[in-house]
Amino acid sequence: MLHAADYRSPGAFAGQRVVVVGGGNSAIQIAAELGEVADTTLATRRPIGWTPQRPLGRDLHWWLKHTRLDVAPIRRLLLKAPVSVLDDGHYRTALQKHGVDRREMFTRLAPDGVVWADGTKETVDAVVLATGYRLTFPYLTGSGVLDADGRPLHRGGIATVPGLGFVGMEFQRSSSSKTLRGVGRDATHVLKGLRG
Repeated sequence: MLHAADYRSPGAFAGQRVVVVGGGNSAIQIAAELGEVADTTLATRRPIGWTPQRPLGRDLHWWLKHTRLDVAPIRRLLLKAPVSVLDDGHYRTALQKHGVDRREMFTRLAPDGVVWADGTKETVDAVVLATGYRLTFPYLTGSGVLDADGRPLHRGGIATVPGLGFVGMEFQRSSSSKTLRGVGRDATHVLKGLRG
């Protein structure tokens, strides 16, 4: 069993039976890769939601930027939205081509596999958990910049402790803050704020 953060390439799983847990982009991308070399199943709590990468001929990020739907007030709505996979058709096609099936989440792990909702026990070689990421800042403990739950205290990436800033955090300033498109814009904002 390993987390997606530790997954590197499909080669180590060649010829194996693998279950990938999760319904977001990381899970889909890993399952699509593994499907080429391993008997792969995607285990999710609900059906996969697909969002087109290029609606009306333009990349979704272009639409979010130019309609200003990725600004901070929208983030409350996005946080409540179900997980959806951004795809130009490549991953959906790869899953079908390589026979990656999607099943309801298993009910429990067994010493050598999983037990599916219908009670069927299946031996598997690996379980990859693509269940999301949580930022942790243990090196900032005691600095006064973390709340009681260990989350950074900041405004748009500018920390409450002078001289410290953050970039790349989800919904830091917009829905694109954790993406390459948004992190540059946020970094510029943070640098300006730190320079005063």
